[in-house]
Amino acid sequence: MSRIAIIGGHGKVALQLSRILSNEGHEVTSFVRNPEHAPEVAATGAAPVILDVEQSTTAEIASALNGHDAVVWSAGAGGGDPDRTYAVDRDAAIRSMDAAAQQGVARYVMVSYLGAGPGHGVPEDNSFYAYAEAKAAADEYLRGTDLDWTILGPGALTGNPGSALIEVDPLDPGTGTATSRANVALVAAAVLELPETIGRTIEFRDGNVAVVEALTAS
Repeated sequence: MSRIAIIGGHGKVALQLSRILSNEGHEVTSFVRNPEHAPEVAATGAAPVILDVEQSTTAEIASALNGHDAVVWSAGAGGGDPDRTYAVDRDAAIRSMDAAAQQGVARYVMVSYLGAGPGHGVPEDNSFYAYAEAKAAADEYLRGTDLDWTILGPGALTGNPGSALIEVDPLDPGTGTATSRANVALVAAAVLELPETIGRTIEFRDGNVAVVEALTAS
């Protein structure tokens, strides 16, 4: 059993992930900003803890991570306000990485998106631009740390049921990148158990290969 911290615990992926991990016997702490979300988080088997990562210092996040074995970043500002997007998706994410390092929590899984990076290609006048820039910066910072990191890049998220079948590094994402949030949660849970995914950026979409097989294929 591991103690796993999920930052952004009320998100649609995070709620499914906490249920999976709890059912597997892990001890899950889900950090949420809004106290009203605590009951829904608790229903998944996770322990809800109120922590506004946007307003928290590195030291405060480090304190909250004390005693954990792994961190999953699944938080996001939700778009709309570029300043808040940078504050959460870039700055708070980076503080959480520094906090994990300070606390000795080496395993860190980042939920990003397919196509993230400096070459994201999103024009500045597009409302997605701030998010693309923020994620590119956070992902690149994570790659430069000494953490045991994995970056997940799912395609366009859907509410479809999880199939537990994916395609990793799709050769032709132009044919569609639909990825169910349930599958993202399954992938996040799987990589925590797979040391061979450390140091990898894994882009994926719904496909026809079983999750673990797809993640471990050479």
